[in-house]
Amino acid sequence: MTTRRLTVAQALVHFLAAQYSERDGVRQRLIRGVWAIFGHGNVAGLGQALAEYGTRLGLPTYRPQHEQAMVHAAAAFARHTERLSTFACTASIGPGSTNMLTAAAGATINRLPVLLLPADAFANRVPDPVLQQLEHPLERDVSVNDAFRPLSRFFARITRPEQMLDVLPEAMRVLTDPAETGAVTVALPQDVQAEAYDWPVAFLAERVWPIRRPVPDPAAVAVAAQLLRQAERPLVIVGGGARYSAAGEALAALASRFGLPVAETQAGKGVLSWQHPWNVGPIGVNGGLAANRLARQADLILAVGTRLTDFTTASKTAFQHPAVRVIGLNINAADAAKLGGVALVGDARQGIEALAVALSDWPGTAVPYRAEVAQLRAEWDAWVAAWRTPPAAAGPRLRQAAVLGVLNTVVGGRATVINAAGSMPGELLRLWRAEEPAAYHVEYGYSCMGYELPAGIGVKLAEPDRDVVVLVGDGSYLMASAELVTAVAEGLDLTVVLVDNGGFGSIHGLQQAVGSPPFGNLLRARNPATGQLDGPPIVVDYVQHAAAMGARAWAVTSYEELAARLAEARRLPGVKVLVVPVDPDDRLPGCESWWDVPVAAVSEQPAVQAARQAYEQARQHQRWFGAHTETVTTP
Repeated sequence: MTTRRLTVAQALVHFLAAQYSERDGVRQRLIRGVWAIFGHGNVAGLGQALAEYGTRLGLPTYRPQHEQAMVHAAAAFARHTERLSTFACTASIGPGSTNMLTAAAGATINRLPVLLLPADAFANRVPDPVLQQLEHPLERDVSVNDAFRPLSRFFARITRPEQMLDVLPEAMRVLTDPAETGAVTVALPQDVQAEAYDWPVAFLAERVWPIRRPVPDPAAVAVAAQLLRQAERPLVIVGGGARYSAAGEALAALASRFGLPVAETQAGKGVLSWQHPWNVGPIGVNGGLAANRLARQADLILAVGTRLTDFTTASKTAFQHPAVRVIGLNINAADAAKLGGVALVGDARQGIEALAVALSDWPGTAVPYRAEVAQLRAEWDAWVAAWRTPPAAAGPRLRQAAVLGVLNTVVGGRATVINAAGSMPGELLRLWRAEEPAAYHVEYGYSCMGYELPAGIGVKLAEPDRDVVVLVGDGSYLMASAELVTAVAEGLDLTVVLVDNGGFGSIHGLQQAVGSPPFGNLLRARNPATGQLDGPPIVVDYVQHAAAMGARAWAVTSYEELAARLAEARRLPGVKVLVVPVDPDDRLPGCESWWDVPVAAVSEQPAVQAARQAYEQARQHQRWFGAHTETVTTP
């Protein structure tokens, strides 16, 4: 057997540079590069290997300002490439590695492939304990990296070089498996990284990983088709799985042919253009009037590529028809079976096409239902248009909904908008008019503050010519603003709209909704009289702050100025930041939906008592979806 002598770290670099994914005949690099913050746990091992071989092998290294941010960037890159490509991320032992934990959870929850390479303590345990090593009184082989185990879809610790021969191919298999993908963690003890081994040349050779497209079981498809034929008020819910399988055209054809209204989740928004006649808008807690009203009376739900989270199902209150059934089309078996659903386990596009064939002799939904859908859609579009329009009388702070409307009008429906946390995800889901899946990038599986700026970097690296707008609240900006430096260093053209509502405005609103007075969420100084953070507002000059990190920055105080500055920012190269003050209390009203946020059962505050009473009443509408008595006969 022909071999090549390399260190473990050098072999890892060679191996990663030779991995490819392939779907529908299109091949691309699986690992596009390595995000790295070096320390004593990885600088002499993986750092040395990347410096010697990385650029030469087409595996460039990127330097972020924080370890959490680099994993966010990798996850955003993976999402924008439909999970066909991603980055590796390496950090030193101790705090460098544990800084990646939050973003690892986000990647796994959102089913996005990222490869994490945290450095670890010495495998030989001679210099024991080393700097930043965790000592456990009972388990001497435990390190802080064991915290990655529940957050990862795959975890391994390399304690001998030859373990790489089996571990790395399995790690690549999980990364490229659409049903299993998420954070993949391979912990690397610092001494093992530097050890030499004679590696089989075949192990380092180019390898292509096909992205599978499994077809759902024909018997299950037949059952689902019969349920659709019997339904009088069917509703499709589209999620991220439809986007990652490129199922948009197939879904559009299915909806048009059979008269099926399609409601969107956060991850599924844009799979159908907002202009498509059967797109009835968002559903659930942050949903719209059309989709939520249709959901309430739907007798059949076809859930395509969605996890059916509590925001989508309105904490299991959205579907109130007494005989409602659920069909789950999902490549993940557990997701396909949710809400007691008829499980179509398979690729979303393949499943939609199989359903279309099985329904070929069905005329589709009845004319009255189609007319009702069209009317609800028209009413919803008018509602959206009204809230997107700037009010005639503007106050000192702008309305966030109108800010989003101006922004969407200027950049259009194909520029990618990025957001993750606060009140903006809900308003974006309702108001943003996306014409394609790549135009809408809101991380809401984890809703992780600090995601937005790194995600903007990841999307620009995935598609440098795409117009990208990062929407970030002031609270989230303060958590990860340093990544502006990374964007500047990489020479990226990026527009950042910093919406300033004076703190954690979203939770401030939720706090009041459950009856509590404002407490601990607004950006205020401590008041000596009360001992609490209810003193005067803390004024942060975000314009100077962004400029100090190398960005062009402007303060915007009117809708007209916002439109003008946005147009100017699109013409200018580099990183541009627009700071827009908005009113934290001028927000969208609810759209006939509910979210289960438990209210204190005992309180001396009358507002809390009233909120608890309303909460108890709303809980009466929650349902269990596990039992079905009707018989479905397979044709």
